[in-house]
Amino acid sequence: MVGFLFVRRPMPVVLRHYFAYGSANLLSDELFIAIICGNTLLPLRAAIMANISSWIDFSASSPEVAERLIGATFLVGGVGGRIVETEAYDREDPASHSFSGQTKRNAVMFGPPGRIYVYRSYGIHWCLNFVCREEGHGAAVLIRALEPTAGIDVMRARRGLENIRLLCAGPGRVCQALAITHEHNGMEIYAPPFQLLAATEPIDVARGPRIGISKAMDVPWRFGLRGSPFLSRPIKPS
Repeated sequence: MVGFLFVRRPMPVVLRHYFAYGSANLLSDELFIAIICGNTLLPLRAAIMANISSWIDFSASSPEVAERLIGATFLVGGVGGRIVETEAYDREDPASHSFSGQTKRNAVMFGPPGRIYVYRSYGIHWCLNFVCREEGHGAAVLIRALEPTAGIDVMRARRGLENIRLLCAGPGRVCQALAITHEHNGMEIYAPPFQLLAATEPIDVARGPRIGISKAMDVPWRFGLRGSPFLSRPIKPS
C-alpha cells in the first residue's frame, strides 16, 4: 500500500515544481511531507530515492546507467523532457575526466553516485552529467540530448530560438535550456529542483562510438533513442 501524509500550509515553489509533471493530484495548498509505503513512513527525500532506485541503479557501471537513462524524463524546476542521448565515461577510460585521478575540478565525479556533475566545455558551455559507480571510482554519464516535453516556451526564451528540435540537441544546449550551471554541481538527483522519471513505454536503444573526443573514439559508449529527430547527431553503429 502506498499513501501520502500532508499538513495544511502553502506548498513551497520548489515542491510545486517537483510534482508538476504527471502528479497534478498533488498540486494543492498542501505541503507534501512523506510517503507511507506499506508500514513504513518515508521522508520526502527517502521516498524519492526509493522511487528512482526502483528502476535505475546509479552504483552500476556508466554504460549500464547511460543505456537505462534513454527514454527517462528529466526535469529541472518543471522544465525539461525525455532523455534521448547519453554517453558513458569511466576512470579507466582515456577520454574521461577521471582518467588522471581526482582533482578539485572533477571531485564530484568520484561520488557518491546519484549526484549532478557539471563542468564547462572549452570554456564556453556547461555540460550535465549523472555520477555513477561506487564512491571513489570516478564514472559519470553525459546527458547529450533531450526531447523537450515540459516548459517548452521557457526553453525557447532561454535558448533564443523557436525550432524545438534544436532546443536540447547537444550537451551545451541542454544546460542552456534547463538553466544548468556550476551552481548545480554536486547536487543530488533525488532532490528538488530535479525530477527523474522512468520511461513509460518500451525503448529501442541505438549504440555507437562517442563523439567530440580525441581518445578512445572507437568505444561504443554512446546511446540514443533509435529514430529520434532530437539527437545531437545520428548514431553510427560501431
